[in-house]
Amino acid sequence: MENNKISGAEAVIRCLLEEGVDLVYGYPGGAIMPVYDELYKFQGELHHVLVRHEQGATHAAQGYARATGKVGVAIATSGPGATNLVTGIADAQIDSTPMVCITGQVGKHLLGSDAFQETDIIGISTPVTKWNYQITEASEIPEIMAKAFYIARSGRPGPVLIDITKNAQFDLMDFNYAKCTSIRSYNPKPVLNLEKVAEAAALINNAKKPYIIFGQGIILGQAEAELKELVEKSGIPAAWTILGLSAMPTDHPLNVGMLGMHGNYGPNLLTNECDVLIALGMRFDDRVTGNLATYAKQAKVIHFEIDPAEVDKNVKTTVAVLADVKESLCALIPMIENKTHDAWHNKFKDKYKIECNAVINEELSPTTGGISMGETIEMINKHSNGDAIIVPDVGQHQMFACRYAKFNSSKSMITSGGLGTMGFSLPAAIGAKMGRPDREVVAIIGDGGFQMTIQELGTIFQTKVAVKIVVLNNEFLGMVRQWQELFFDSRYASTVMTNPNFVAIAEGYHIKSRKVVKREDLDEAVAEMLASKESYFLEVMIEKENNVFPMIPTGASVSEMRLS
Repeated sequence: MENNKISGAEAVIRCLLEEGVDLVYGYPGGAIMPVYDELYKFQGELHHVLVRHEQGATHAAQGYARATGKVGVAIATSGPGATNLVTGIADAQIDSTPMVCITGQVGKHLLGSDAFQETDIIGISTPVTKWNYQITEASEIPEIMAKAFYIARSGRPGPVLIDITKNAQFDLMDFNYAKCTSIRSYNPKPVLNLEKVAEAAALINNAKKPYIIFGQGIILGQAEAELKELVEKSGIPAAWTILGLSAMPTDHPLNVGMLGMHGNYGPNLLTNECDVLIALGMRFDDRVTGNLATYAKQAKVIHFEIDPAEVDKNVKTTVAVLADVKESLCALIPMIENKTHDAWHNKFKDKYKIECNAVINEELSPTTGGISMGETIEMINKHSNGDAIIVPDVGQHQMFACRYAKFNSSKSMITSGGLGTMGFSLPAAIGAKMGRPDREVVAIIGDGGFQMTIQELGTIFQTKVAVKIVVLNNEFLGMVRQWQELFFDSRYASTVMTNPNFVAIAEGYHIKSRKVVKREDLDEAVAEMLASKESYFLEVMIEKENNVFPMIPTGASVSEMRLS
């Protein structure tokens, strides 16, 4: 090779290694083949996982990122390979997941000519990426790749897409790599304003009914210890969004439960009774707030947030603390007075008793009908001791898993929050298990979502990754069916599922499988699954019209939450 120059394709691999990447997910094709040729040469240093669909690559990269805190990487070819990444990229964008996607592209001289497998992936992905860039010269690769990883992981994380033309992969270049530490005009972490922290502390210390709601920002900012210290020092009850779940142990006495449309009764109702609402690393999305016109109007709102775009977007704040949440909580905690708010906390306990009597007791210990989703989750709790990473898909089972799964440590709940992507769970669980092979990983999936990415059973078979898969099968698109029952006079339009033999399919991939129909078999089956050292597929036949309650109807106020 002349003058020790290397190809652009080799430069891509060397950039990944410089960033500490040791695992990538992808699917080869013509326009990315030079990079795959280099992957072949570097397979001792960089492990490539062949998924069965490019969407699976993005979800696996997301699962890896969410379980480890590192940047996930996905690779695809041009055209349909690139467009198949878009759903996962959009999911990562709205859920703030650090991910770098690398796509091949037709040669520079063919751009804009409608060449074979050419799509404008930069134009297509612009609305759903934190940043994207098309490389047309090999010499650009090191600088752009360094920027990609810096942007993906810094500040509020997100997905970045780098599109590389085929000529740039083949051309030779001098390789020098310098990690990116700053970009002009990009300010990922606002400078902490201590005056704002002091204002927030004064409001908190004077509050009679303060209330903390925390989101995934706590996990992304590695501020779990600070959250726990704040809650325990202040005595303030704290509730979580579904992406904030596991930032604080579920059995902590001041952890009062889940916010949102299918969250816990007290945490939702009492949002409209608190006098100071302290939002930590969450964005006030519509599933948490319900009707904004009636949301927490009586409260002074303090918003700790790293992304200025989220402040005052949905809920008007009294004090906004713009900064990294760990840094801001470290500044806040010394200013907070030691207190207990027993009378206020007791209101949450009273509401929980109401919810237990109306919903929870029957859901976790049914006295009639078939197996419930709630009791299946409770059985997983029993045999995992709260130490598993739970990866729900999207739908009723997701809400049951979020409501009833128990967690002792952070980064233990991985699900599609903002986009609500059916099919997320199976590939995301693969990524989570590969990122954290020391932990048990359980995918919990509905019969509908399972069939959206069922082909990733092939990835499990090929890699031998020990993912545990639980399909809760009610032979319906359950969440849509529940809405049809409640709001469309039980007209079950296109929600009845005629399903294949899932056990036979899983066994076709040489995955140990079992089907549970009777309640008395559930305990032993879950125990067998979690005891397995290999992948395991468990299908549980669920009561067909098992609804998830409580529920805030779309557009209703949090105070209008219904128990049935």
